[in-house]
Amino acid sequence: MTMFSSRRNFLAAATSVAGASAFGLGSTIAFAQDKKWPTKMIRIIVPFPAGSITDAMARLLADNLSKSLGQSVIVENKGGANGSIGATSVARSAPDGYTLLATNSSSITGNPLIYKNSPYKSTDFAPISLVLDAPFILNVNPEWAEKHSINSVKDLVAFAKSHPSELSYGSGGVGNLAHLAYVMLSNDGEFKASHVPYKAASQASMAVMSGEVNTSFDTLASVPQIRSGKLKALAVTPKERIPQMPDVPTMAEAGFPDIDMTFWLGLLAPAGTPPDIIEKLYEYSKQAMSVPAANTLLSAQGTIVMTNPKDFAARIASETKQLAEVIKRENIILD
Repeated sequence: MTMFSSRRNFLAAATSVAGASAFGLGSTIAFAQDKKWPTKMIRIIVPFPAGSITDAMARLLADNLSKSLGQSVIVENKGGANGSIGATSVARSAPDGYTLLATNSSSITGNPLIYKNSPYKSTDFAPISLVLDAPFILNVNPEWAEKHSINSVKDLVAFAKSHPSELSYGSGGVGNLAHLAYVMLSNDGEFKASHVPYKAASQASMAVMSGEVNTSFDTLASVPQIRSGKLKALAVTPKERIPQMPDVPTMAEAGFPDIDMTFWLGLLAPAGTPPDIIEKLYEYSKQAMSVPAANTLLSAQGTIVMTNPKDFAARIASETKQLAEVIKRENIILD
């Protein structure tokens, strides 16, 4: 799920920040000496193209972990099938701490439920840490909204109910979290809307700006377009308002408390990876992401959270259960 409109500029910035961040890792984490791990190169698989926010996060981690662990840590991009190809390769890898997965929530909690013959499930991974938690923003085309006097979620729902064949929304693909969030909204609001899937979230956002579709759940990447008037924000999905747009209400304030879905990025290993290696990776990753350079790179997209392995596993289990109910009810299945 690519969040930036200019991959080239973003990737250059990510590489620069990742290099600079390494100088912030002066302290040493106290661990018992483990002569068995790591003794060779570690790979972090990113199941999306270079230039994505997931790729940038992985490169930042790889640079810092390499210096902390004393072994080469490289990033490999294995894109395709909404993250399934890269995720599958990690799920099938040896659980020895040498192959890791840096990915987003859709590939772990969504894909295994949506694809009829998914080669993996969420429990095929050992969570290391949730790294970034990002809100969704319910945006509409401002000209369309002005024409129909839509200034709130309540107005949007009322329009959808009175014009059942007219409301359309975009997303970065069938089964991605932005799509499922809108399915939840239409179900809770008891209205129907036409879904138009795109290859990336950025394309869905552009479709709303151009008027090709009326609305979408977008990421913080859309904040500049909201501020410039190219998009109109109606609500945000976290339980509390976000600092980037403090005047925009939450979905709970808008009357839809169940829609608190957020988009996350995290680091995982194959299931069965020894707990001491998972804990070591978590502690070093947490330190790596605590440097100012990490905040500079990622704060525009969400909040760096570094949830521990146990809590991250609980988050994945809870989200999987929530999405399973939505997907089953709406019969959202892909071959």
